[in-house]
Amino acid sequence: MIFNLAVPISNLLNGTKFWQKNYMVLREFKHFRRVAILALVFSILAATFEGVSIGFLLSFLQSLTNPNAKPLQTGISWFDIWILGVNTSATSRLYRVSALIFLSTWIRSVFNYLANLYTEISQLYLLDRLRKQIFEQLQAVSLSFFSKTKAGELINTLTTEVEKIKQAFGGAAFLISRSLTIITYLLSMLLLSWQLTVVSLLLFSLMAVGLSTLIARAREKSFAVSAASGHLTSTAIEFINGIRTVQAFGTQDFERQRYYKASSDVIQSTTKLALAWTLVKPLAEGLATTILVGMIIVAFTGALTNSALNVASLLTFFFVLFRVVPIMQDINGTRAVLSTLQGSTENIKELLRTDNKQYFKNGDIKFLGLKRSIDFRSVDFGYGDSKLVLNNITLTIERGQMTALVGASGAGKTTLADLVARFYDPTTGQVLIDGVDLRQIEINSLRHKLAVVSQDTFIFNTSVRNNIAYGTEGATPAAIERAAQLANALEFIQDMPEGFETQLGDRGVRLSGGQRQRIAIARALLRDPEILILDEATSALDSVSERLIQESLEKLSTGRTVIAIAHRLSTIVRADKVVVLEQGCIVEQGGYQELLEQRTHLWKYHQMQSEVSQVS
Repeated sequence: MIFNLAVPISNLLNGTKFWQKNYMVLREFKHFRRVAILALVFSILAATFEGVSIGFLLSFLQSLTNPNAKPLQTGISWFDIWILGVNTSATSRLYRVSALIFLSTWIRSVFNYLANLYTEISQLYLLDRLRKQIFEQLQAVSLSFFSKTKAGELINTLTTEVEKIKQAFGGAAFLISRSLTIITYLLSMLLLSWQLTVVSLLLFSLMAVGLSTLIARAREKSFAVSAASGHLTSTAIEFINGIRTVQAFGTQDFERQRYYKASSDVIQSTTKLALAWTLVKPLAEGLATTILVGMIIVAFTGALTNSALNVASLLTFFFVLFRVVPIMQDINGTRAVLSTLQGSTENIKELLRTDNKQYFKNGDIKFLGLKRSIDFRSVDFGYGDSKLVLNNITLTIERGQMTALVGASGAGKTTLADLVARFYDPTTGQVLIDGVDLRQIEINSLRHKLAVVSQDTFIFNTSVRNNIAYGTEGATPAAIERAAQLANALEFIQDMPEGFETQLGDRGVRLSGGQRQRIAIARALLRDPEILILDEATSALDSVSERLIQESLEKLSTGRTVIAIAHRLSTIVRADKVVVLEQGCIVEQGGYQELLEQRTHLWKYHQMQSEVSQVS
């Protein structure tokens, strides 16, 4: 029954401004609504028993201050007679009320414990959901998103900013529980003296309005803190990933200044934020104490009542008011802290937005194997709003043949190969596989039959075995060893301290450039792909290793379709087709010897490399 309340409550919230501002976070509650509702229910029960305790306190004080007065009654006859003992002596009533205060206090404590427990569990669920949502978002967006966004900023959002959302949720839960308690106290105060309660509400409301200005200032300054933190994380990651380059170029002082500047920006923005929000709580404490003292003077002079309150009622009223003041201080302090986390909330909302990002749209046609060819038909491609990288590409890549892409740096070779793997989609034109638009093909069915070995090899921080078997489920030790042997990697792997179980470190820091490349080649060989993309795959190898790898790749190419991006023309002499690109356009294509005899573009590259070889 309780859980069915979630639907009308959520419908009511959907139309509010609060929901519209925070729905990207709030919508995650549907995944753990039972836990969240239990936290709310236990908070309500705890607040209820707080009110019950106050009623018992009034009876207790009356029994102490005026034992002969008529005892307080609830109007429930069985409860008044058997529990409160209204027909018994004052001493008996005092003992009974003391026991009830004791019992209600412990029941309230149990409910507070349960409320805090389920609130903490809700925080963890929310944190888990947001992490997964961000991860799925990063999986779903196109690669162009990553080319425009710094990795450090994404990591900062995925870790630090998400953790701040947990703090925000904890603060919001605290506000709800304390607000429920405040409501209970206000009802008690109204029953005791509506005049004093109205004055108290008016004064505390004026205080809250005044503090809201400071809280709004803190909220605005929180955005600068999030931006500075993201920049600092990005700078640190760039320094760590580029440490070899930094040391090679002797730019330690430059990087130090850059990092120190980013760190100083965090300090400055956080200091400005602290100047705003740290003022809230002490100011609230001072104002609240002033109001409290004033209320005591007013109450004892009877200025707001027709006659002075009886001592028990007055003591109870001020007991409640004394409980209200620190709660109000906590609420104002928590509001200030929540305002400092607004920048983190906005960062996550921005990352989870779907209306301003390009997404990968998968097809539904299973790729069962290449039967004829891969065809480019009048393909243009550009990264975002920049100028075209590929212009009017029309090309056929025949099944079972090696097609080599040749050209200067920036000619568009890697981009053309990326379109085959569908890392990007053409701006205009089509890429067809056996006459089917690549965008209509289910991408994983294609990529499971495709392998890429690029010049920028990525090695995972795990064992050699796991790196080679990455993406190939069920690979046997024998198959892994065979792939390593074909890639000319077996010898150096066996020389490692733990062989195939050796941990390679972050980005393969324990390997040389050539070794990393051979691990990547072994990974591709193990997949036994139908389509193989080699993006200058032998560029980091010495001449002996290059010859051995070239022989392995030639064997692997038999019956398979290979797209080879070549810097060294010696690696593509046996290619079935050579495609020469310049400034994003195909300037010639044909057999290797055929193009050399034409003495045009390929011949020019051949001559340049021949001259370099003779000089060396």
